[in-house]
Amino acid sequence: MASLLVKQAVAARLAANWSATPIAGLNQEGDAPVDGSAFIAVQYPVANEAHVGMAGVGQRTFRETGVIRIVISTPRGQGTDLGDSYADTLRALFRAQDFGASGSFGGVRCLAPSPPVEDDSNDHGNYYVQSFAVPYYADILA
Repeated sequence: MASLLVKQAVAARLAANWSATPIAGLNQEGDAPVDGSAFIAVQYPVANEAHVGMAGVGQRTFRETGVIRIVISTPRGQGTDLGDSYADTLRALFRAQDFGASGSFGGVRCLAPSPPVEDDSNDHGNYYVQSFAVPYYADILA
């Protein structure tokens, strides 16, 4: 699971730049909108931390590497254009971006997002679900 600093930086970036759909939060009630409209969810399926730089106290670098997974749920039976459009916009929001630096936190540095996954398992109840992954790394000084 990603560190709190990474999750807060990603949430702030989405809050400032995404208004097309609600964002379903982790471990919150009512993930899907009651009206059946589209929404996105953010997940952190993998993260690791390594000590990458020895220096004096307060300058030792620890690097978290992981993946931000964005899941786009659109109403079934409407094709894939809406989900593909959301994916393109969201991928551009994170592609090669650096954000959230503060204090001893170097911020989140995103790399190249994958294209959305589409296969026979995309149908989930009333939704067609597409997802993509954004590899990231974040440095923390301690």
